[in-house]
Amino acid sequence: MDTWKFYDITHREHVVCNPTSEEKLAHLVELLRLPTNAQVVDIACGKGEFLIRLAEAYGARGMGIDLSPFHVADAARRLEARASSARITFTQMDGAEFKVDEPHSLDLASCIGASWVFGGHANTLEALISMVRPGGWVIVGEPYWQQEPSGDYLEASGCSREDFGSHSSNAEAGERLGTELVHTIVSSKDDWDRYEGLQWFATAEYARAHPNDPDLAEVVERVRKARAAYLRWGRDTLGWAIYMFRSPSAA
Repeated sequence: MDTWKFYDITHREHVVCNPTSEEKLAHLVELLRLPTNAQVVDIACGKGEFLIRLAEAYGARGMGIDLSPFHVADAARRLEARASSARITFTQMDGAEFKVDEPHSLDLASCIGASWVFGGHANTLEALISMVRPGGWVIVGEPYWQQEPSGDYLEASGCSREDFGSHSSNAEAGERLGTELVHTIVSSKDDWDRYEGLQWFATAEYARAHPNDPDLAEVVERVRKARAAYLRWGRDTLGWAIYMFRSPSAA
């Protein structure tokens, strides 16, 4: 079935499409202290909640990019309802193809939970660093192994051991590239339970409302398998954090 239809169904109850609570997202926005009219980009922006909050708090202007036509449409509707005059646009495209008009010109570049766009965590950091001005923000969200994953969990989840590093290696990756790690916002088991559980809930609701959808059996089976893997192994194995890096200021 269509990948983006699947994620639209399973994430219909989500405001934030990763294991970060709205309270922690608000904390992130507060800590950024962006200048008025800051120029920003959010790669793989989901439903646009982060960008909309930046527009509400700072009058930020810029672009959100996502491959999902469903999420881009959701983001545009949310922006119109909450900050219709904001100079934010949402575009459906491959984030790896995005290029800033001028390198090292943005106040903030982010990719929260989609490092696959650039081929991994380190590549994502390199791409975002090239976009921001001296002293600008590089914000990434990335999973990490809380403990060594079992072979059974890797098989059940479709992950490989090399997909993720540790919490410390995620942080060190930015420091090796010359940025300063100034804060991490780490998700709790409650955050993970909300993120995973809302997918189960959304799928159940969709199944009741659309019993004749030809894709329904596949959606239900995929969610069932993911739920079993999460409850048996993933809840204790996979962590998540948002990393706040700052580009070095000009001398």
